[in-house]
Amino acid sequence: MIINVPSSAKTLVISFIGFQTQKVDVKSNVNVVLKSDAEVLDEVVVTAYGTSTKGSFTGSAAVMKADKIEKRQVSNVTNALAGAVAGVQVQSSNGQPGETAKVRIRGVGSINAGTDPLYVVDGIPFDGDLSSINSTDIESMTVLKDAASTALYGARGANGIIMITTKKGKSGKARVNFDAKWGSNSRAVKNYDVMTDPNMYMETLYQSLYNAGVYNLGYDATKANAYANSTIYQKGNGGIGYQIYTLPEGESLFGMDGKINPNAKLGYSDGTYYYTPDNWEDETFKNNLRQEYNLSISGGNDRASLYFSFGYLDDQGIIDGSGFKRYSGRLNGDYKVNDWLKVGGNFSYINTTSRYPGDQDGNATASSGNAFFIANNIAPVYPMYVRDASGNIMTNQGRKVYDYGDGVSTNMNRSFMSIANPAGDLIYNKTEYLMDIVNANWFAELTPLKGLTITARFGMNVDNTRYNNLGNAYMGQSASYGGTAWQEQMRTFGFDQQYVANYQMAFNDVNHLDFTAGYDGYNYEYTDVYASGQNLYNPESYYVSNAIDQLRGGGKRDTYATRGVFGRVNYSYNDTYFANVSYRRDASSRFAPENRWGDFWSASAAWMISQESFMEDIEWVDMLKLKASFGQQGNDDILLDPVLGTKNYYPYLDQFSMTGSNGIFADGALKYKGNADLTWETSTSYNIGVEFALFHNKLNGSIEYFGRRSDDMLYNKPVAGSVGYTSIPMNVGSMTNSGVELDFTYNIINNKNVNWDVNLNATFVKNKINELHPDLQGKMIDGSRIYEEGYSMYRMYLVDYAGVDKETGEALYWAKDENGQAITTTDYSLASDYKVATDDLMPTVYGGFGTSLSAYGFDFSAQFSYQLGGQIFDSGYMYMMHNGSDGGQNFHMDILNAWTPENTNTDVPRLNSQDKWGGAKSSTRWLTSSNYLSINNITLGYTLPKSWTQKMQIEKLRLYFVADNVAVISARKGLDPRQSYTSATGSLYAPIRTISGGINLTF
Repeated sequence: MIINVPSSAKTLVISFIGFQTQKVDVKSNVNVVLKSDAEVLDEVVVTAYGTSTKGSFTGSAAVMKADKIEKRQVSNVTNALAGAVAGVQVQSSNGQPGETAKVRIRGVGSINAGTDPLYVVDGIPFDGDLSSINSTDIESMTVLKDAASTALYGARGANGIIMITTKKGKSGKARVNFDAKWGSNSRAVKNYDVMTDPNMYMETLYQSLYNAGVYNLGYDATKANAYANSTIYQKGNGGIGYQIYTLPEGESLFGMDGKINPNAKLGYSDGTYYYTPDNWEDETFKNNLRQEYNLSISGGNDRASLYFSFGYLDDQGIIDGSGFKRYSGRLNGDYKVNDWLKVGGNFSYINTTSRYPGDQDGNATASSGNAFFIANNIAPVYPMYVRDASGNIMTNQGRKVYDYGDGVSTNMNRSFMSIANPAGDLIYNKTEYLMDIVNANWFAELTPLKGLTITARFGMNVDNTRYNNLGNAYMGQSASYGGTAWQEQMRTFGFDQQYVANYQMAFNDVNHLDFTAGYDGYNYEYTDVYASGQNLYNPESYYVSNAIDQLRGGGKRDTYATRGVFGRVNYSYNDTYFANVSYRRDASSRFAPENRWGDFWSASAAWMISQESFMEDIEWVDMLKLKASFGQQGNDDILLDPVLGTKNYYPYLDQFSMTGSNGIFADGALKYKGNADLTWETSTSYNIGVEFALFHNKLNGSIEYFGRRSDDMLYNKPVAGSVGYTSIPMNVGSMTNSGVELDFTYNIINNKNVNWDVNLNATFVKNKINELHPDLQGKMIDGSRIYEEGYSMYRMYLVDYAGVDKETGEALYWAKDENGQAITTTDYSLASDYKVATDDLMPTVYGGFGTSLSAYGFDFSAQFSYQLGGQIFDSGYMYMMHNGSDGGQNFHMDILNAWTPENTNTDVPRLNSQDKWGGAKSSTRWLTSSNYLSINNITLGYTLPKSWTQKMQIEKLRLYFVADNVAVISARKGLDPRQSYTSATGSLYAPIRTISGGINLTF
């Protein structure tokens, strides 16, 4: 009985040590049942070859559950991790639907080896296409971050592990869930702030030509005006190559004031064709449909469970010819045969069609096929379409005819990207990946003795992909070959077998021991066969038998295998003290037999301080745990090309290209120099952290300090090409990543009708190269990158920009004179001999935050990610700040702040099409803050009251609105710092914003 309750009291707060606090309305009679805090500590954490409870787990892990995953509208689950997990950085350099994002866990530990985490799906390592996993089938994603968590997976887990657990049937009545959403895809990151008015662009370009006449050719104002007027329509020399204005006979386009003749009319006919500018951005980028439907049926009892799902996704791209379509089906079941035997399987089939036109990934920045580069950079003066003399867009078989600016499409020859019109290519060409993917996982679990479990588990991934490419015979580059055809068949096969024994025992109810031992063997095979040809009989068919010229073909096979034996011991005392020791002996086929095996281990411990008797009187502390771990792992994933991410499966062997004819083999040309002494890159990591729940579980969180040192790094050492090859793989050097992770959740309100919480995570990481190959003498320069002992690997090596000469307006760069003294020079070539290393470009901190609110049937959530304190090289901006020599390429609006005799206080050099070093030259000038704030997701929903839905035999009916990848705020419009740690460009497939409405129904 509670007495002396004030009449104004509305809410009663009931708490007790060891139990979760509850709030109830004040009434004459209140019946409250408190839930034990142990339920929080007993939350299951998926670990290597098993599970653990949150309370007893000694490693570092973060869990993202289904309710969070399903809010994200992603066709590839990697994108759902952005900002959601401390220590995880997600970089998306390709917005093509279905593409996998780059996920980095606690920094990057190697220069030339793979840095991607290992994905484990239902206990089986997964080398397949992650877009084949339907996110609505996922129960949870657990990110394992330290050696104590990942060591049992050996080499493949050196960069962290992401454990994906799919849904299973649950005991109780069968449930049917249907979810449907419809929405629109649009471009999330708009173009830079470029000129869109033809007159403004032409007047700016005129100024650069006029200045060239004055400063470089020595003309007076009249001659300079005449020079600019005569040059601006030329191809090259700063001109655009097109005439787009109609003028009265005898009049010039520009007057002496530099303004366009008011008598000039935009649009010009040469008697055959009519030329007028089109808006390339509006014509190239489209708002398209995204629709997704998912149906699942689940149920079970004490002996069996079953989960079945079917999904359909149509995720259309924002340019023609791109998009991702997926049909997915999954069947997951298990059956308890008797008291000592349980069997089960998890099978999925996925059929996808990825329409993915080439040249959109940024690897071909200035490619004529890159729609993003062209549309973002082309001046607002060029036609996209071919028009007849009357101005009507011409057609070919009912389709618009595109102007390629090659002097063939029309009589004009474009200066900027001649023979390029990606918008036309995207309509007439055809590129597609057709995939049939089977993922299968089956197991048998025996419990012959109390406490002993023996499991055999087998996993298989088969990915049959067909790649088809049609280069059209109507227009563009492929038309000059009579059309081109390419067909390719790729097959990926992965098979994993695991045999694991686990024995649990207890003494006196306070000592608990858990022993695990096992074997894991993995085999991977990739085969590829292709054929190509040109001059097509049927211009609409990509089948190579349709071609008659240049018929070629080839094929290859790559194999890879790992073998591992492992053991682990867990110990706990009175649910207060915990310890873990693990060991794995690993073998990789990437190394020579004598160097194939490596030994890796980890040890960790945790102390549940809140369980101690001296904590009983501290009521505001609900849970407090101190933990620490230390361990080693290996990395065998050396790359052929770190930029493209291509792997080398036989780096210990010399590799040759075979040639010959008429049955006679020519001497094979050495393609790759192997190294039989190559062996494991070793990663040593440590983690110290504290986890807590405070103020009756209102504040939950963790603080962790971590470090990882990579020794004997896998590295492609450059050598002189005169020896017949340009690099050789070696083990050399070391690198360290260290930092701090913060993760907090605070429950602001929690009562019968309202639940509101906020969350924040932050990661501070520092990278340092400790040692390089002795031949490098502590420093390696690779193009615009510099790697130096004692410094971060994320530095660039650039000409140092010194601003603008106030007297002449020329660009200045830092150099040195013959005495070694710093000087400024207008000679970029001279300054190139005195490049400087930038500061560390990595951000000081990155992470995410969000909020979730539910009230009276409504639910709202918002999730953000951010980055602070770094720099990035903005090459997209650089290309737009040229000096006018690149006639036909657009200007950024900042060019209007260029130096003039009246505007000398500026860092933008003068506009002069003949200034050799004043244009878009790579230098420190283009380093920009990489700070950003990304609005990843906003969700608003309403769940109808059960009193309404139960009358319709419906358990739950929810209507919702969701916006994904909403916006990014950065230092400059058009800049997307999420692309990489070092540089950003405007030539990548732009991120897609998706806004949808949906319905979720359970019965």
